[in-house]
Amino acid sequence: MNSNDPFARLPQVPSFTLTSTSVEDGKPLAAPQLSGMSGVPGGQDASPQLAWSGAPSATKSYAVTVYDPDAPTGSGFWHWAVANIPAETTSLPEGAGDDTGSGLPAAAVQLPNDTRASRYIGGAPPAGHGPHRYFITVHALDIEDIGVAQDATPAVLGFTMAGHILGRATLIATAETPAS
Repeated sequence: MNSNDPFARLPQVPSFTLTSTSVEDGKPLAAPQLSGMSGVPGGQDASPQLAWSGAPSATKSYAVTVYDPDAPTGSGFWHWAVANIPAETTSLPEGAGDDTGSGLPAAAVQLPNDTRASRYIGGAPPAGHGPHRYFITVHALDIEDIGVAQDATPAVLGFTMAGHILGRATLIATAETPAS
């Protein structure tokens, strides 16, 4: 277990299956999932396509988070956080996390990321900083509405849902920008 695994100090919960046509576990993010807004050539800030199955039967909602624990901030970097995804939803299309959340279910709440934009922002590690990991996670929750405000931070979401997580499925992608 890596010393900066974001789930290392949280309660252990069962895993379930998470797949993506946009992201391959252990592989670099594709150009669409990188950040054009942050100046990455070819970056499109398109949230990845996600599909999941096998979540615990008591699941009442899901939350999706994308987190980079390797960002040079002392607190990592939250790229995306969505709460209150209904239990009957088991997939999100690529680009669902745009400015309007156009591909998200109506009940879902898209929280501001660490740029304070309520949308997905792609990977953009600083040049020469080394490889970064992106934990793309679907959290199965025992509550329909997690009760976070639309302007809450992803960290507040994480704290609020910690006692409600029934299962967790994660893909870990990478990105690295070479030194100039």
